[in-house]
Formats: sequence, structure tokens, C-alpha cells
Amino acid sequence: MMTYRYTPRGVCSRDISIEVAEDGTIRHVEFLGGCHGNLQGISRLVEGMPVEEAIRRLDGIRCGGKSTSCPDQLAQALKVCR
Repeated sequence: MMTYRYTPRGVCSRDISIEVAEDGTIRHVEFLGGCHGNLQGISRLVEGMPVEEAIRRLDGIRCGGKSTSCPDQLAQALKVCR
């Protein structure tokens, strides 16, 4: 199992910690900062999901007028994990 840390850009969360199993499955995601309930929900939804599937679903999601979002930043972080 590998643990990755990612510093998001352009969003309220300040840090993302991701544990990925050797088979490419997301085991755990934890955000620091941001909208706690929403990010806890996103984390639980992607746990057990293959990295590539999570990237496909989350990449490009925007928040309000921003060009990114916490889900999009998670996708960017997962791209580093593959």
C-alpha cells in the first residue's frame, strides 16, 4: 500500500492524503480543510474504487465560478498516484 500527499490548488481544502493498494484500488482518502461533510462523503464514495475510475468521474468538476473543485483536485492527486 502506498500513501500519497497532495497540496490542492484553487480550493478551500489544504491537503489531501490518499492510500492506494498495490492493485490500484483507493483504500482511504482524507482532506484537511474544506467543507467537511461534502469531502467526507466524496472520500467514502471513492474508497474501494479503482484509481482510473475515480479520475474519470471527478476530473473537470468545477465549484461555482472556479476552474476547479475539491473533487477535481482529488482527480489531479490521483493522476500522480497511478
